[in-house]
Amino acid sequence: MTVKIKLKRASVTDLTNNTQEPIEKKDAALKKIRTKPAEAYVRKQKNIYRRAFSETQLLDAVGINFEEDESYHCLTGGDVDALSFLKVVLRQQDLDYCLFSTWCMAMDDVLQFEEWIKSGKIKKLDAFVGEIFKGSYYTEYTRLKEIIEPVGKIVMFRNHSKVFAGYGDKFHFGIETSANINTNPRTENGCITIGKGIFDFYYDFYQGIKGFGTTKKS
Repeated sequence: MTVKIKLKRASVTDLTNNTQEPIEKKDAALKKIRTKPAEAYVRKQKNIYRRAFSETQLLDAVGINFEEDESYHCLTGGDVDALSFLKVVLRQQDLDYCLFSTWCMAMDDVLQFEEWIKSGKIKKLDAFVGEIFKGSYYTEYTRLKEIIEPVGKIVMFRNHSKVFAGYGDKFHFGIETSANINTNPRTENGCITIGKGIFDFYYDFYQGIKGFGTTKKS
């Protein structure tokens, strides 16, 4: 069975103009900010549904042989977090490029990325984080900056999206989750989609963002 899925960016604030403004100025400022037109990525694909309540269950449930145009829709709990979905991909291939978007992350997760970069599992990495990250998670931000600057960039903006996208020798992919990059015992949902179209959809959007406090490889 095939279905059509529409991925939309509707009335997205032009994030190139982000600044850290007081809340009371928000309404006035929004009147001056341009918006982007709606965009959609439409595809036909095979959908696979799974439930997992441990990271091991997730790895086993989605398998090890992803195919083009497959999407894996998951409900998770226990020790499954956003990085668990990326581990599923890394079990099948090393990544020439990866981007991630999160509101915040813990130090253990920062160190996990460091391990993957040092081992060659991820060659280039870009991070897109929420506006609270540097102020509220300064130690994590500082460490992440040290790790990423040699291989990519950090962009901080008004962000609450949770996304991974990347590619290796075998396939391109996009991952959407409801969870930030940290361990959360609550029930969360996630989806892994295999295909270049989903990668391009996210890559094009995030690469167009010019946030505040952006750092990049020189």
